[in-house]
Amino acid sequence: MPEENEFLAVASHLYEKSLMLQDTSGFNKVLYFYLIDSLAHIDYTVGIYSYNFASPKNIMGAEYLRWRIDEEKKGDRPKFPGFVNWLRENNPEKFSKIPALWQMIYDTEDPASYRSFRIVLDPDSKQPIPANFFYVIIDEFFEPEFLKSLYEDASLSTLFRTYCSQV
Repeated sequence: MPEENEFLAVASHLYEKSLMLQDTSGFNKVLYFYLIDSLAHIDYTVGIYSYNFASPKNIMGAEYLRWRIDEEKKGDRPKFPGFVNWLRENNPEKFSKIPALWQMIYDTEDPASYRSFRIVLDPDSKQPIPANFFYVIIDEFFEPEFLKSLYEDASLSTLFRTYCSQV
């Protein structure tokens, strides 16, 4: 593995983050699932760019991501993608404040998606996603205002419950 691999620094940036100052047990369970899920997709994508595809790190990441396929079908979790689109249409100000990765992956009008567990922004491009993109999306998930909005009695959680009651 070349020492100059810029994605190793991105991985380090992700691994140095912490939710220690948050009481994650107070987060809305669906929003927390998608927070951790997004971090896992970031980790896996950066891992593929950093390490050999068959490295134990990437194999373990893929195993978690295979497990989450069934997990996302439980409870109100299947409503989350619709919620993101509902936010875009009904509360564009709040939509613009959620992490860009959520905006891109779950917005039905955006071509970005998870493909084989990797983040793919443009399905027609063969170019890797620039390392700087990952710094931005990682930092967005750890923004204090965003994390505060995940608590059961907070803004994003309240909007999610409102959406769930309407569908």
